[in-house]
Amino acid sequence: MDTLIVAKFGGSSLANSEQFKKVKSIVCDNEKRKYVIPSAPGKRFDKDCKITDLLYLCHAHAENGISFDDVFKHIEERYLTLALELEVKVDIKEQLEGIKEKIREGASAEYTASRGEYLNGLILADYLGYEFIDAAEVIRFKNYGRLDLETTKNALEGRMAGVEKAVIPGFYGATIDGTIKTFSRGGSDITGAIIARCVDAELYENWTDVSGFLMADPNIVDNPKPIEVVTYKELRELSYMGAKVLHEESIFPIRDAGIPINIKNTNRPKDKGTFIVDDDQPLSYSGTITGIAGKKHFTVISVQKMLMNLEQGFGRKLLSILESNGVACENMPSSIDSISLVIEDVQLKDKLDDILEEIKRQCNPDSLEVYPNMALITTVGRGMNRTIGISSKLFSGLSEGKVNIRMINQGSSEINIIVGVENDDFEKAVKSIYKSFTS
Repeated sequence: MDTLIVAKFGGSSLANSEQFKKVKSIVCDNEKRKYVIPSAPGKRFDKDCKITDLLYLCHAHAENGISFDDVFKHIEERYLTLALELEVKVDIKEQLEGIKEKIREGASAEYTASRGEYLNGLILADYLGYEFIDAAEVIRFKNYGRLDLETTKNALEGRMAGVEKAVIPGFYGATIDGTIKTFSRGGSDITGAIIARCVDAELYENWTDVSGFLMADPNIVDNPKPIEVVTYKELRELSYMGAKVLHEESIFPIRDAGIPINIKNTNRPKDKGTFIVDDDQPLSYSGTITGIAGKKHFTVISVQKMLMNLEQGFGRKLLSILESNGVACENMPSSIDSISLVIEDVQLKDKLDDILEEIKRQCNPDSLEVYPNMALITTVGRGMNRTIGISSKLFSGLSEGKVNIRMINQGSSEINIIVGVENDDFEKAVKSIYKSFTS
């Protein structure tokens, strides 16, 4: 098979006809971009609505017996304007009428929401001169809702035989009986990754409205440096702590295949963007850290008991208590006589008192303390585990910033160090860590 690139374009990249023109210029600039995955149109301006949100609203109205005509009119206007300004031949008006009728007849929320990508795919395929392939034909789900990758690969191979260039809508697929199923929001990223894996692409490009990842949140740090290369493991650590540019699940379909991802900016196509590469790729940069990310609103439950290390099953009891209350533990730093349970506030809700009582009853701790209003910050980098003085630099930076550290944890992989600080110190801490590694 010839080398090829799968290019996915997000909602901001396809929000209006001017953005469509940028997309066409990008696609035509490289003949290797043979498969294109579009999202539904996003916002054109701050107070605008995403098409997917409007479609969900239409379904909610229909389900409750409320007229959705006014909402659907906004959807019609968006697509009819696109078709008119781009001078495409596909009959979007007829498609819209058919979709509206199906919603009125009780179409599912997943079918309704998927029509944003479907219609955008029809328009983009016509505009590019590519063949349109409905994702429902090739992206296969098992009956209980999980992706069936093997069946998907077979379906793609059969459908794409003889098709040199195609547009395949993101976000949805179908079960074997044709029932439309969607991924979670932002799932067009997953579709692109699946296509890239199944066609053995040399590169998966994810085009959005930012030029890749930055070393820190630009809302906290002024003009943070870009991250040119990040590994899957580093990405997982950073995205989990809030650095979100693409759907987290989208890396898994192509990680094992070793296909790199390039995050690119549709509005600044010449920018290098960020490459997401295999974990075994050799280091190609001199810096010791890749990025900094964090989240607020955690509670820490500190459990202390003398000779805890000799009591078999102590940690299991703690985790079982959390499990029985439907609570996940984000982190669990420990020492010989203490364990701290780091839990996101949204998980705890009104369950804290019940959990504390259960810990007292089952574990009989010497002391049990609760520290609310905590924030976690992770500093990530493959170069950290072979560089002397990383911890010193990080903690010196926090000290100079007059930030009180409440918790420290370093994973066994040694690619990240997590610190816990007060919520009120969060922004100051991020700035201090960034400054210590970049100045």
